[in-house]
Parts: sequence; C-alpha cells; structure tokens
Amino acid sequence: GGYGIARIMTILPTTQQTTLLPLIALALWGSIMANIICLRQTDLKSLIAYSSGGHMALVILALLTKTPWGLTGAMIMMIAHGLTSSMTFCLANTAYERSNTRTLIIATGMQLTLPLLATWWLLANLANMALPPSINIIGELSIMTTLFYWSPTTIIPLAINTLLTATYSLYMLIATQRGKPNTTMYMYPAHTREHLLLALHMMPLVLLIINPILITGP
Repeated sequence: GGYGIARIMTILPTTQQTTLLPLIALALWGSIMANIICLRQTDLKSLIAYSSGGHMALVILALLTKTPWGLTGAMIMMIAHGLTSSMTFCLANTAYERSNTRTLIIATGMQLTLPLLATWWLLANLANMALPPSINIIGELSIMTTLFYWSPTTIIPLAINTLLTATYSLYMLIATQRGKPNTTMYMYPAHTREHLLLALHMMPLVLLIINPILITGP
C-alpha cells in the first residue's frame, strides 16, 4: 500500500499546501486514534494490528509532503516496521500456541517460564517504540523533520503519537512478560525453529542499523 501511494505521488502534479492539509490532518488524527485504540486492547493480535495502522499513517504523512526526505523516511518506516511487526506477530503466535488464548489478562508472566523468548519480546518492543539506535528511529526522525519543515504545528500531534507508541509498547511487554504465571497453561520450552525465525527478523534490522545507506541511498 505504501509503495502504491509513493508511485502515485510521483506522477501527480505539484499540489499546494492548502490542498494536502485535510489529508495530512486526517492522517495525523488517524495515527493518534489507532494508538489510543492500542491502549484499550485486551487481544494481543489486535493490539499489534492496530499498531501497524498507527505507523502506516506516518508513512502516508511523509509521502503527502512530496519531498525527498519524506520519501526516504517512508521507505525506512515501511521496511523497519514490516520486520518489527512481523516479528511481534511471530511472538504473539508462540504465546498463543502455549496458552491457547490471546487475552492479555490470561497470558501473563511468561518471562519466568520462557526467559529466552522474553528477550525477543524486549527487542521487538524496543524496536517498535523506535528506541535508538534502531532503524525505526531514523525513519521516524526523517518523517518528523519533513513534517516540521512542512508545518511546525504538526510537531504537537507527532509528539503525542510518539508518546502513545511508547506507552502501548511498554504495556504489551509488561502485560505478557511480568506478573504471576498462569498455572493452567503448559509452557513447553521454545523450539530452535522459533528462535531461528525471530533471529531472521532481527538480523536485517541490525544490518540496517549498521549500514542504513542500503535504504536511504548514497
């Protein structure tokens, strides 16, 4: 979807700021609403799905500015969040296979029974909240810089969006890993294939942190 919007924006004639203002306002509002919905979710997979909506709204915002920085930030965000969101869905599936539930109230305390998977949970959530030096922070900073140059007023909803993203990411991490384990669930150890799958998500993110020019270009 983001790639399609990027292709369309390149062939559209140059538009004025007043023309794009309603679309950018809707995208900002949609991003904040998606993040607020994440804070109210009790279903783990629904929380992750709505978080993708919040991040992709930032991609739309960057592409609507029709600037090179906006396009670069959108590309980085799409690749980084694609890997991060997929990794988080994989972790949610590992929790579901053991607990047979996606409810955050029931699937708690997994850190005590699955400590190595808890490490993957921590890395995925830190990347989701764009903690430095993750590649996600480069994308968000590029988008924020582009929008601030387009209109300084946008920094206020963008700051709220960043705060909400960090809040629901920590909420997801604490709800699943901390607390008292559910004794009715049989938490068998993690398989090697699961660790390999998660490592194949994290390795590209680490490589992009080391060499972000692969996305940004020379």
